[in-house]
Amino acid sequence: MPNFLQLLQSPTPLLADGAMGTLLHTHGVEHTHCFDELNLTDPAKVADVHRQYIEAGAQIILTNTFGANRYKLHKHGLDEKTAEINRAAVALARRVVDASFKDVLVAGDVGPLGVRLAPYGRVQPNEAREAFAGQIQALAGVDLIVIETMTDLYETVEAIAAAKATLPETPVVATMTFTRDDRTLLGDDPAKVAKSLAEAGADVIGVNCSGGPAQLIRILREMRRAAPEARLWVKPNAGWPEHVGGRVMYAAAPEYFRDYVLEFWKAGANVIGGCCGTTPEHIAAMRNTLDSAPAVTVEPVSLSAVSTGDAEPAEVPSELAQKLASGRFVFAVEMDPPRGLATQKLVAAASLLKEAGADVIDVADSPMARMRMSAWAVCNTVQRKVEIETTLHFPTRGRNLLRVQGDLLAAHALGIRNIFVVMGDPTSIGDYPEAADNYDLVPSGLIKLIKQGFNAGVDHSGTSIGQPTSFFAGSALNLCSPQPETEIKNLKRKLKAGTDFFLTQPIYDAEKARAFLQRFAQETGAPLDKPVLVGILPLASVRHANFLQNEVPGIVIPESTMKRIESAESASAEGVKIAIELIQQIKEWGQGVYIMPQFHRYDLVAEIIEASK
Repeated sequence: MPNFLQLLQSPTPLLADGAMGTLLHTHGVEHTHCFDELNLTDPAKVADVHRQYIEAGAQIILTNTFGANRYKLHKHGLDEKTAEINRAAVALARRVVDASFKDVLVAGDVGPLGVRLAPYGRVQPNEAREAFAGQIQALAGVDLIVIETMTDLYETVEAIAAAKATLPETPVVATMTFTRDDRTLLGDDPAKVAKSLAEAGADVIGVNCSGGPAQLIRILREMRRAAPEARLWVKPNAGWPEHVGGRVMYAAAPEYFRDYVLEFWKAGANVIGGCCGTTPEHIAAMRNTLDSAPAVTVEPVSLSAVSTGDAEPAEVPSELAQKLASGRFVFAVEMDPPRGLATQKLVAAASLLKEAGADVIDVADSPMARMRMSAWAVCNTVQRKVEIETTLHFPTRGRNLLRVQGDLLAAHALGIRNIFVVMGDPTSIGDYPEAADNYDLVPSGLIKLIKQGFNAGVDHSGTSIGQPTSFFAGSALNLCSPQPETEIKNLKRKLKAGTDFFLTQPIYDAEKARAFLQRFAQETGAPLDKPVLVGILPLASVRHANFLQNEVPGIVIPESTMKRIESAESASAEGVKIAIELIQQIKEWGQGVYIMPQFHRYDLVAEIIEASK
């Protein structure tokens, strides 16, 4: 049969298999068990996974050796069986391929060592290379080596070097995984990764794991721009993992992958497959699409890419507090701080929203843990230049008690009175994954500190701060939680701490959201007596709707709404109509809405507010 590099010259992408661990877990293997050991102790389970993927149409299957290096096996007391486990995996995969009577390639799967390399850890580069070489030597006889799910670029380069030195005639694929902000855990962007992997000698480069297809196609295009001559490999997860009832669930269905496989082809992918959460059904859906699709033209490579003033403490409730207390239906709109110094566009957008009738501007703090201008400065700038009140998002993550209390005093001194308390995004997904990520207070604890401490004139230790603050403090609420019992329990804790108002996650089913509040009233014997501003996220396109439905935990879009977006002449215009209709329904039981603009379309938000007013 043709070798791997010859097959890559085909105009149609090769199809690789999907997740190994996902299927082994469905076969009853616990996540804590060493999956690689099954090559020796229960080869039938592993063989069945290989067989299912071959029957689904995979042209490449990966050996069950993702964690079969001496560092990871040592944690299970199996480091002395490193070579035996890897050799058994290759022989097992070969037997399944032979029994299938199909031309299927066997790839030796090499995952990260599970230890940190210097300078961020104690393992030296030469030690890492030696460990990789030991595993790869035992994978001799495979058609290609796949170094995958790597998070450290330095470690990946050592793995490539080990593969090239150990099995010089065997092609090498090297792929890395990225966080939600399209960077590796150590902060490298797709362009740097692509250039580095190609320069290190990998025959094929790419991305796997990470999030779902929507993210990986974006990363794939960036890698292709940086290394236009490289051959590309992509294996997305079935969306971002979500914990439901103690289980890890993936939302993206086979049909979603079927729709995206042609997009990957157009983006230049030479090999396409699936990672965590994907199954033979996902692979079969992609196989059917590739087999039935007419020739696709690969798209061409694109080479393109505040002063502050003192403010006297307010002795009256904030404007937001007064409006909600009077029963007025409130419109809040979220805005992100700029990445640099310029605030002109932000001020212009805030002015537009104010003219449309927005009551308050919510300013996020380092969304997705990415470096941005301080949210306090943005709030202060908007309040001074636009003369509209703001709500400061205040994450507890990354702040100890000293920092929390100092930051609260600073915000109050700048005239900020509305505080929305959240946990905040972990630094591991952002620009600086090695930054401190600890915290001393959970959101309910910070609410208690604000309402029962600072607003009473004392700090956490009970020492007087001289003059009480007058913060109006809000918390998060999920009206469509898949675990309403847990959400109600958290809601009670936040109410006990003193929460003044709630902002919710986006909803697309007003009746389902209302049912949660009715359930709360039934269980507690009284309706929720704090204002709720319901999240509204206008749908911008069919792809946007599919992304939210398949890849964002906690968001469920009714089938009727999806059909409206899919059949609309203008999806964004239909998204505006849907948002307006939702707001009219929410007016019957909610105290306001919290609108989150997508793609900075503040003009559409202004249209929604004007129509809803």
